[in-house]
Amino acid sequence: MNRNFATEIKPPKFKDPSLFRKSALINNEWVNAKTGETFSVIDPATENEIGKVPEMNVEDTREAIKAAKSAFKEWANLTAKTRHDYLLTWHSQILENQNDLATILTLEHGKSYKESLGEIRYGATFVEWFAQESRRIYGDIIPSPYQNHKIIVEKQPVGVAGVLTPWNFPNAMITRKVSAALAAGCTVVIKPAAETPFSALALAELAVRSGIPKGVINVVTTDKHVKEVGLELCTNSDVKKISFTGSTAVGKLLMEQSSSTLKSISLELGGNAPFIIFDDADIDSAVEGAIACKFRSLGQACIAANRIYVQSSIYAEFASKFVDKVSGFQIGNGFDPKTTYGPLINQKAVNKMTRHVEDAVAKGAEILIGGTKSTGNFFYPTVLTNMTKEMIITSEETFGPIAALYKFETEDEVINLANDTQYGLAGYFYSRDIRRCLRVADTLEVGMVGVNTGVIHNCEAPFGGVKESGLGREGSKYGIDDYIHIKYVSVSKI
Repeated sequence: MNRNFATEIKPPKFKDPSLFRKSALINNEWVNAKTGETFSVIDPATENEIGKVPEMNVEDTREAIKAAKSAFKEWANLTAKTRHDYLLTWHSQILENQNDLATILTLEHGKSYKESLGEIRYGATFVEWFAQESRRIYGDIIPSPYQNHKIIVEKQPVGVAGVLTPWNFPNAMITRKVSAALAAGCTVVIKPAAETPFSALALAELAVRSGIPKGVINVVTTDKHVKEVGLELCTNSDVKKISFTGSTAVGKLLMEQSSSTLKSISLELGGNAPFIIFDDADIDSAVEGAIACKFRSLGQACIAANRIYVQSSIYAEFASKFVDKVSGFQIGNGFDPKTTYGPLINQKAVNKMTRHVEDAVAKGAEILIGGTKSTGNFFYPTVLTNMTKEMIITSEETFGPIAALYKFETEDEVINLANDTQYGLAGYFYSRDIRRCLRVADTLEVGMVGVNTGVIHNCEAPFGGVKESGLGREGSKYGIDDYIHIKYVSVSKI
């Protein structure tokens, strides 16, 4: 495994420096916090400050909500075709500025520039998709049991949506949520993660350039007031919808807080994804799929493989080939063209990796590669073998570059192991037996299944989980439903 932590590596120069916004957006005006406070955003690769943004509080948040509410009626009353056109213009702006957006993303997140570009392009697909879906929000005419009577069903936007996004995919999580909201006719107040606010602000800048009317998109940045701002969004009666991606613990809190006003709420929460390789699988293909699934964003993804189950007869071969792939990783600054994976987001994440490895080793696991931290926020991609269910990693989402390999004997056994978790976001398996593929896909207690693939995300497919992995779906034709309510109109004496 190679590494290059050189801090002298410089990011590419911005083609358009004005995309690197350092103010929040309320009512299409770039503003500071009313208190004048700011907080620093740190590059996790170099641990240097890359900029400051406003430290906004509840009062600032109320201003953003007020702006979104004021803009709602006009935005909702536009034709679907008009909203479609605005979103397509935003989509074009994103693609035209994808290199600068990728630079911002790598600066604040640390992932490789190549991976950042991939996220920007992936995120843009949601804007294009929901632009098209805005014109397909169909109602119904239901046959009435009475003469001279019609039953009409209309779909209308719910109102102002509070959008709370995570740091691991700071561009794509915003586009996936916000484009659906805007397509439905909702306006939004975005609260991006404190670690990665610049991606949100750049997207907002491009939305302004696209002509999206004032107040439709608002961005509130905060670090030390996160709880208070979240509470305001959840309890303010002018906010009709909350969309959140993050931990299950925080999701439960937001759901509880939102109950005070009976808000519509969608939650994309934690995962503990099983990745199963049966002995009839194409092992080389399974290795490639597991690498993609486990180490995307250095494992900092809710759908990353957390427990890799390998049937005993192929366990040694799979482990050997898997380690060979990991040994070729280049760990370093995301702007180094040779880098395949960058740093973890912060020291808290590094400490969690250390705790998981130490616990596994103390309980009998063997480190095949990696297993230790390096300088700063870097942690070597790790492969552990001889894993058992007693180890912390079995029940706790790692959210980092630790691949834990478990051995199993039978299909029934591994299905029971895979489903033995409170989470149910994603699951994966490899097999060449079509009957097994259908059987296992049906039996896994998850919202998304990858069969002979480790990559399942795209704008056309519904993204979301079951059990304690959340509520609702994002992306796909279903993704707009969470921003719409149904109105029944009874028309008599026609």
